[in-house]
Amino acid sequence: MKNTSDKKESEIVGLHNLKAPVGAHKRKKLLGRGPSSGHGKTSTRGSKGQTSRAGRDFYLGFEGGQTPLIRRFPKRGFNRARFRKEYQIVNLGDLNRIKQSTVTPELLEKSGLIRDKDRVVKILGNGQIKEAITIYAHAFSKKAQEKIKTAGGTFQIINV
Repeated sequence: MKNTSDKKESEIVGLHNLKAPVGAHKRKKLLGRGPSSGHGKTSTRGSKGQTSRAGRDFYLGFEGGQTPLIRRFPKRGFNRARFRKEYQIVNLGDLNRIKQSTVTPELLEKSGLIRDKDRVVKILGNGQIKEAITIYAHAFSKKAQEKIKTAGGTFQIINV
């Protein structure tokens, strides 16, 4: 059984005995109440100018009178990176290293021409191919398509 003296030492915290810490409630600064108040005349806003006026908040992106970045930035012809397609590029001349009749993204990854077989692959027309091969890729340049056809090969577009 507890002593009643213990109860006085460790008083139970409740709504009836809660107090705000010292300095938590600060009095509101009274402005414009005459020269003797210390906050009279200009009401702590200094002297004339933009910051002394009522409703003096600046808009988001305000740069002190300099033309803001949002107005300096071009508004058209800008492509967002989130929607950009990043192709893994392979040139036709590089395909001569592969000694197989069909070229797939898996084979390109094994041979070290691309890093990831699951990402989009585009074949470009730089270089020549020596023999007729079938190439599977996500995209082909027009020049690459012509060179593959003239070599007697075929190209198949893989849909993503």
